[in-house]
Amino acid sequence: MTNSPLTRRRANLLGFLACAGLMGYALYAQYGLGLEPCPLCVFQRVAVIATGAMFLFAAAFNPERGGARIFGVLIDLAALAGILVAVRHLWIQAQPPGTVAECGASLDYMLDVLPVTEVVTKVLTGAGECGKIDWQLFGFSMPAWVLIALAALGAWGLYANFALPRQREVPAGSQQSAVSSRQ
Repeated sequence: MTNSPLTRRRANLLGFLACAGLMGYALYAQYGLGLEPCPLCVFQRVAVIATGAMFLFAAAFNPERGGARIFGVLIDLAALAGILVAVRHLWIQAQPPGTVAECGASLDYMLDVLPVTEVVTKVLTGAGECGKIDWQLFGFSMPAWVLIALAALGAWGLYANFALPRQREVPAGSQQSAVSSRQ
């Protein structure tokens, strides 16, 4: 039984649902709006998925205080990775036209022919397609919104797993009086 509607488990579930919503919109933008993700966009998606997975695991396992803090840190690390990629993406978008390297091979091709470490290095250096802004909301591009969302989710992960109770026990007398008042 809980006194508060917001427990650690519920807060982690809300974090997972927010990540699922972000991924749902990313897939809608790709398949519904026809916006192909660049390699940095793909890495940001991976970070959102990892953040969501950590929220889901935290909700499913609902650990005691020490375990919750570990999940809080893992959520923040996943969010921070996505934030760093989004910052790099925004920096590339802010460069004058023609100063960013031209588009290279596709991410799928690079993963087929290069070691993963080299692919990550090449992707994080950015390419022409990463500098293109083809979607904005209130003047912010997609990576800016991802950065904002991941910063908020990282803060939510800390709040959920460091500040919220696992559950609040209702004193035995309170349960009895609640049962008798329903009869």
